[in-house]
Amino acid sequence: MYINVLGAGLAGCEAAYQIAKRGVQVRLFEMKPQKRSPAHRSNDFCELVCSNSLKAARTDSAAGLLKEEMRRIGSLLMECADKCRVPAGGALAVDREIFSSMVTDAIKNNPMITVIEGEVTSLPNNSVTVVATGPLTSDALAEKLSELCGGSLYFFDAAAPVITAESIDMSCAFTASRYDKGGDDAYINCPMNKEEYESFHEALVNAERAPRHDVDVQDPKVYEGCMPVEILAQRGLDTLRFGPMKPVGLRDPKTGHRPWAVLQLRSENAEKTMYNLVGFQTNLKFPEQKRVFGMIPALKNAEYVRFGVMHRNTFIDSPRILNTDQSLKNSPNLFFAGQMTGVEGYMESASSGMLAGINAVKRLRDEKTVTLPPDTMTGALQGYITDSTVSDFQPMGANMGILPALEEHIRDKKQRAAAYSERALRSLEAVLPELS
Repeated sequence: MYINVLGAGLAGCEAAYQIAKRGVQVRLFEMKPQKRSPAHRSNDFCELVCSNSLKAARTDSAAGLLKEEMRRIGSLLMECADKCRVPAGGALAVDREIFSSMVTDAIKNNPMITVIEGEVTSLPNNSVTVVATGPLTSDALAEKLSELCGGSLYFFDAAAPVITAESIDMSCAFTASRYDKGGDDAYINCPMNKEEYESFHEALVNAERAPRHDVDVQDPKVYEGCMPVEILAQRGLDTLRFGPMKPVGLRDPKTGHRPWAVLQLRSENAEKTMYNLVGFQTNLKFPEQKRVFGMIPALKNAEYVRFGVMHRNTFIDSPRILNTDQSLKNSPNLFFAGQMTGVEGYMESASSGMLAGINAVKRLRDEKTVTLPPDTMTGALQGYITDSTVSDFQPMGANMGILPALEEHIRDKKQRAAAYSERALRSLEAVLPELS
């Protein structure tokens, strides 16, 4: 007996690992290296396409709580992420190449998992299957899924550029974390004065963008969490200064004052030879990226390892078609996981893969499937994507707003977040035996 898992991204690898850990053989299908999507560059599994940050690390934050829940359930991806983290202030960021390599090795060396390379163009018949082909699902399979799911939705996602460390002009930059959290060298900060920023802003909003080749897309929907910086800048002169270029919590040691605007650079790898432009997802043409971003003084001679790109992401109308255990209502042996279900974020995708894998095993064994308590972050995300009362369904990442209200009203924001976290971890501990 075996379970199929389609896709070796974050959700698929986590699902495969959870299934194998429970003593069931896995057939893991992955189209790489025979075929890649436009956004993929590596042949390894779990490629981090957009950013190397897994968001906040502290457990009294929504993202940190989700990761701690995953650790307690026994996540492979969290184990790997914790081993290859790089400095990122209060966030958990990883060396993306080491991370992907570690997960790939763990999956390929697991005797319970058989990796089958090549594009999947149709769904297996009757067998229990986890579909985790992601937002970049190949066209052939996406068409089959669209037929099965009654159509699909989409939004556009963007990735930020990556530059070499040696090309950063440190005479125009300084190392620091906001409010001195996470170490002095967590970020390289590229300050701008008012005149520099306004010239940069004008160039950015008027820069030439790369053409979209997707069919019948006149007005693409862009997810707020990955908004291209040039679109964000169009909302107003100071939008970036209150967003990815906010200077709060930073003081330029050369002037002793807070800069007018700041671009932060975060290390891409443990050796700190590459840095990504935080919050600078973009769809500008490559020469335009070099020209416009070069107006930031510290980046005037920047060498680009990877330019920013924008690509189409597909997700299904989960509240209408999925059961609470993430199985398809009209085909309960078929489970869905990952970003295609409408969870937004790396670890959010992995957590949904974890639950789909656990429930696939239970379905195979004719056992009752599980849904986690709604006051856990993992359970709240699972509840959001399967809530039939949600009318305008859009991708959602971990946030405290999707958790049930606390019985006690706590005014202090930090204390309230800590109370949410403590309640969630208590609830999770109570149901852990059901997840075995």
